Amino acid sequence: MDEETHHPAEPGAGRLACARCGAAAESDPPPLTWLCTVENGERRYVCEHCARTHLRAIESRLDSAWW
Repeated sequence: MDEETHHPAEPGAGRLACARCGAAAESDPPPLTWLCTVENGERRYVCEHCARTHLRAIESRLDSAWW
């Protein structure tokens, strides 16, 4: 097992935005209703509205490109 482990980057100093719709988080850290996913070693946040809209795809662990 010579694979290098990639850790997701911490959120930047700027405001966090939803990876789907671009809505800005009103606080840092984002509200508890937002989802945090790691795709290709990158941490992404999804707002409550987008999470509710795509709940079945998220629970099915489909790649976000599909939803």
